[in-house]
This record gives sequence, C-alpha cells and structure tokens, in this order.
Amino acid sequence: MVAGLLLSAPALAQRGGRGGQPPQTARAASPMDIAGYWTALITDDWQYRMITPAKGDARHIPLNNAGQQVAGQWDPAADEAAGLACKGYGAPSIMRLPTRINVTWENDEVLRIDTDFGMQTRLFNFPGANARPGERSWQGFSTAAWEVRPGANPGGPGASLKVDTTNLREGYLRKNGIPFSEETFMTEYYNLITEDDGARYLVIQTYVKDPVYLNGHWVRTLQYRREADGSKWNPTPCTAY
Repeated sequence: MVAGLLLSAPALAQRGGRGGQPPQTARAASPMDIAGYWTALITDDWQYRMITPAKGDARHIPLNNAGQQVAGQWDPAADEAAGLACKGYGAPSIMRLPTRINVTWENDEVLRIDTDFGMQTRLFNFPGANARPGERSWQGFSTAAWEVRPGANPGGPGASLKVDTTNLREGYLRKNGIPFSEETFMTEYYNLITEDDGARYLVIQTYVKDPVYLNGHWVRTLQYRREADGSKWNPTPCTAY
C-alpha cells in the first residue's frame, strides 16, 4: 500500500508556500479528513482482543525465548497493586483493543487520538510541531507525515497517514503479559475508505519491531468504522485483567 513514489508532508506543505505565502500547516495540507468518532471492528483474533487470553498465550506473535520468559511471569494482581494496570494499553496494543477512538486536532500540527477503553491519549506530531521526546510513556513519542501518491484523489486510495512511534515505556502487546520493550519501534499507516453508501472506514496497518522480545515484525491490519457522533462514547479506566 505504501510502495511507490509518494509525496511526504514537507512536499505537501510546500504547495502553499509559493509567492511569499507561509507554508501550509499539517492540518491544512491534510489529504483526508479522519476527525470524528470511530469504533473498532473486531474482524479477526476475536479471542485475543475481546477477552484477556490465558497466561503465556502468544499465538500469532513472533515472541522469542526472552519474551516467553517474561510472559510467564505475568501477575495482573501485582500490576494492579503497583499502579501498572495500563501496561496493556500502550501504543503497540491500544488500537487492537475493543475501543472507540475520537480523532481531533490538538493544534494545526498535532493530531490527537483519545480512546474510551483505558482513557488513553496519543499525539501525532507533524514536522511543524517541532516536538521532542520527553519522558518514556506507554504511548511513546509519535511523529507523523501525510503520504500521497501523485494523482491520488484526496481522501481516496493512495493517501495515507504514516506514524512512527518510539520512546516507549515497557508494556504488553496483549493484556495477558506478552511484553514489548523500551527498544520497540512501531510504524502505522492510516488509510480512509469510503463505500458507495457513504460508510467510512479507517484501515490501519501496524508494524511492530522489538529486538528484545520479538523474532521478527508483528504485523496486523485493524479496521474502524466511522460513527455519526459521540453518543456511544463510554470512557472506562485501565484494568490489568
């Protein structure tokens, strides 16, 4: 989906910077509008996404021996007692949970995603934000760029939002203690699909690389459906179980 020649965010921004005019912001240069409320469609791995799997169940994740040892030590009661209930709600895992998301613009250079499940906030920093990583966190530090193939229709095939996430605090790929380390690097591609009947879907391709606990990339595709409003928004706190 991302192969071939693409125009990056800087190239898009330069379109509005001719004739002495200031360059476009990331918001103004957006080739697709993904703001609004979306609900996760659990179309695969239902038994791992809707309920907490059994301890040590790492099926479909390329977990190495070190990761298996850590997963075998999972103790949700201890996590709760230590204030670590959100370890299973980090950036590499939160979008796969049965959550609703609310996508808004924090400002013209930062896109914001809030989740009702676990009440997490992710910030996608475009180059104009001039942001820098701070303290490690379960959502980490994310940089974003619009990518558009020449000739692509705005909002249609060929336009993607690319997000790279680093600076993570160690957490869980699954709530049953399958770990990711602080060395984890994640790339996501957000793609908007509009059906003939007007239904809108957000398709997210995720690539998780962890040299500490994984033998290879963990690759998954997620789907969200657009909702008319936030009437079903139901914030609930993290739980270790």
